[in-house]
Amino acid sequence: MKLPKELINAIIIFAGISIYFLVIDFLGLSDVLWLRMVNVLFVFYGVTRTLSSNIAEGKTGYVANLLSAATTAFGGVFLSVISLVAYIHIRGGDEYVSNLSADLLFGGKPAANQYCIGILFEGIASALMVVFVSVQFWRRKMAAQD
Repeated sequence: MKLPKELINAIIIFAGISIYFLVIDFLGLSDVLWLRMVNVLFVFYGVTRTLSSNIAEGKTGYVANLLSAATTAFGGVFLSVISLVAYIHIRGGDEYVSNLSADLLFGGKPAANQYCIGILFEGIASALMVVFVSVQFWRRKMAAQD
């Protein structure tokens, strides 16, 4: 059974974000807010792989590529947040969250689940931006080849 390219690329996004987070956590840098922005690069890479595969297969429809890219990006984000929930609870729950970045969507001192919901919202917002930018880039690239 062959897995869909969207799922494979979502797993690549998840793996990249997970390894990156573990490295910055190991280095003691998980409290640095701007380092979380590097996650966008992993999402961009996975979405670009999906779109380039679609184009190679002859799938040039805007909506089809938009949905394919969104499935990839959101799949990667959801897998990452699910693993983050498990990781935070393994490391001590609310106590561990106090070691993470204090600058979050909700502010204050969130509980573990609130922190993960905030990360989910941030991930969805960044995934949406990456999806729209990537689809527009590939659309422009295809128009230039016509």
